[in-house]
Amino acid sequence: MPNRLEKEDSPYLQQHKNNPVDWYPWGEEAFAKAKNENKAIFISIGYSSCHWCHVMEEKVFENEECADILNADFVCIKVDREERPDIDKHYQEVHQLLNRRSGGWPTSIFCTPQNKPFFAGTYIPPESKEGSVQGMGFKDLTRLIAEKVGENDPKLFENADEIERFLNHKEHPKEATVLKEDIVKNFMLQAKNNYDTKDGGFSLAPKFPHANTLNALLSIDKLYDDKSAKAMVIHTLESMKKGGMYDLVDGGFCRYSVDSMWRVPHFEKMLYDNALLCEVYIQAYLTYKEVQFLETAKEIADFWYNFMSEDDLFYSASDADSEGEEGSYFVYSYSEVNRALLESGYEDAKAMMQEMDVTLGGNFEGKNIIRFESGLKPTWFEDVKMVLQNIRKKREYPFIDKKIQTSWSSMMIKSLFMLGAIDDKYNQRAVKNLEALLENMHINGVLYHTTLIHKSPKVEAFLEDFAFLIQALLYAYKQTQNELYLIDAQRFANRALELFYNKGEWNFSIGEFVTKAETTDNTYTSSVSVMIENLISLTTLLEDDKYAHFAFKTMEYNSYELGRKPIYFPCMLTQMLRYLKGDRVIKSNEENFKMNSYELAGLEYPFVLYKLSAEDSFMLCGEKSCFANTKDITELNELIKNSF
Repeated sequence: MPNRLEKEDSPYLQQHKNNPVDWYPWGEEAFAKAKNENKAIFISIGYSSCHWCHVMEEKVFENEECADILNADFVCIKVDREERPDIDKHYQEVHQLLNRRSGGWPTSIFCTPQNKPFFAGTYIPPESKEGSVQGMGFKDLTRLIAEKVGENDPKLFENADEIERFLNHKEHPKEATVLKEDIVKNFMLQAKNNYDTKDGGFSLAPKFPHANTLNALLSIDKLYDDKSAKAMVIHTLESMKKGGMYDLVDGGFCRYSVDSMWRVPHFEKMLYDNALLCEVYIQAYLTYKEVQFLETAKEIADFWYNFMSEDDLFYSASDADSEGEEGSYFVYSYSEVNRALLESGYEDAKAMMQEMDVTLGGNFEGKNIIRFESGLKPTWFEDVKMVLQNIRKKREYPFIDKKIQTSWSSMMIKSLFMLGAIDDKYNQRAVKNLEALLENMHINGVLYHTTLIHKSPKVEAFLEDFAFLIQALLYAYKQTQNELYLIDAQRFANRALELFYNKGEWNFSIGEFVTKAETTDNTYTSSVSVMIENLISLTTLLEDDKYAHFAFKTMEYNSYELGRKPIYFPCMLTQMLRYLKGDRVIKSNEENFKMNSYELAGLEYPFVLYKLSAEDSFMLCGEKSCFANTKDITELNELIKNSF
């Protein structure tokens, strides 16, 4: 019989509606029950495409013995971290405080009946292992906690009170550091120290793509002609697209690679990863004119358009698992590829398979992930890809989370507008996507964070939703010169300042959980750094210095850490350089912008904006004045260079 989650919209909560655990959604009903019945609270946080969340469901939440313990002695609450990132951020802080290391998903939190946390973990297996309390299995742990809470154990409640005091303690930043270009040297030193010279990237296994680090390196190369920055970008991007973490058959990147070679992925695909990597590959193509990078960017955009969208809205993620097994949709046996190629008339099937790294022994648990070790796709692969897609069509597609998220959707819309400077069909798509997003997520003057497709949104927007939407609107304005986009961007920026800004510091959420916004670029770009970018753009485009004041105050507030550990702040570092060096604005007529969009997007200086004017030439302007005019677009790079 389904539990209370049956009535929830969240796909993740829906996945747990038939568990024997008596789940509650987040809300007052659960907390009142815990207090009235003096029961401990168990909070489980995850998301629909999380592999280890599925494992914990199978091993623990579907386990009748575990469920009986929970139902007898706990009030159990399920939270979708993508639907409620404010709740997730709060309990990730709890995990960090209690374990002195970052958490992850699933997140397992135990609280007193008064909802004060005292224990935090991630995946907890059903049975105990020898060792500390952290090594206890779920059954023994829950029995022990139920006993302690039932006895009103004073030590447990004292610890919970102490943890709450720590969580409520506000730390202020250390003294400000002067913002200066020299911080780039520290960033480059730290990037080189982290860099994997063999396979690219900035860690060993597991390996994440670090899109913002690559974007910062691109800007540094453009500004300072830095050969090492260029080498790290090109090598990493070439290595990532060889196949594995990058799906050569359908397109799109998986979440991360479990090995250092980018070959064996964790197979879930997230909208934010693909949006950010699409942007990096576009920027790399515009900078280095490597056609392979443009192909990858287009394949990412086309994958999300073909597989992960509906009614011009983007789905948030697809799962790693299908048919009860991780990666089963994506991998191939030697025999099925060999047979499909021969049946399609390819006489040299064996040689082709060798080039695709398809072997009898396999490159992933006896099966094969399509990969070109050389990094170059043969001309025949475009046709063979269809053969491989036809094999996949006979399989169950991984579960798709059909949540629409304002922040993540805005990231992809921005990338589509960037791609639109090269190919106008992506501009046309982006305009439709942006209109659909605003229609569905901005209702009666209120911006919302997320909703299930075809449902009404309920969760109001967080800082990241404002930040990335404003950014998308500014790129829409840049590509279309439709001033309504600029007006909307200013309106949302004013609202974000009103809701989330306080003397250089930004909150991520307000209301039930007041959480501080992250300034480092972790899972994806810091919303604080994106707001800095937006505020600088509005300063330039509107010629209104009040936005520059807020941008500077934000950077000043974070300057001590930015100066010491810039590798954690690549987006903020880039915006600091932009603030110090200044924007360049090109003024011209609509026809000039439209006919020369590719050449303009490929300008060497990374901080260039456009403004519509009656000029039939290209007028080049700085902060307070215009200083050059030309009808020859090929002169712009030199004119910008000479303006410093």
